[in-house]
Amino acid sequence: MSDIQSGTGDATPENPATLGIADWLCLAAAPTFALMALLSCLQASDASMMCMGASPLTGMAAMYLLMSAFHLAPWLRVISGRPAR
Repeated sequence: MSDIQSGTGDATPENPATLGIADWLCLAAAPTFALMALLSCLQASDASMMCMGASPLTGMAAMYLLMSAFHLAPWLRVISGRPAR
């Protein structure tokens, strides 16, 4: 059985075919939450902005940005060239 099928290959930027499904899902989390933060900032109505104050980074947008930051570890691992655990 090849390394790709068994999932035992190194997950490096030079060899992205060795990333498994779970690795791809981990990589999808951070950009998804960042996009959700952007969309929640853009969809905030003027009335809700007046109630929250001047900063659009409160409420759901702040939560999505924090979730995006917490899910950056897989991206940092791929960028540094370390194999997946």
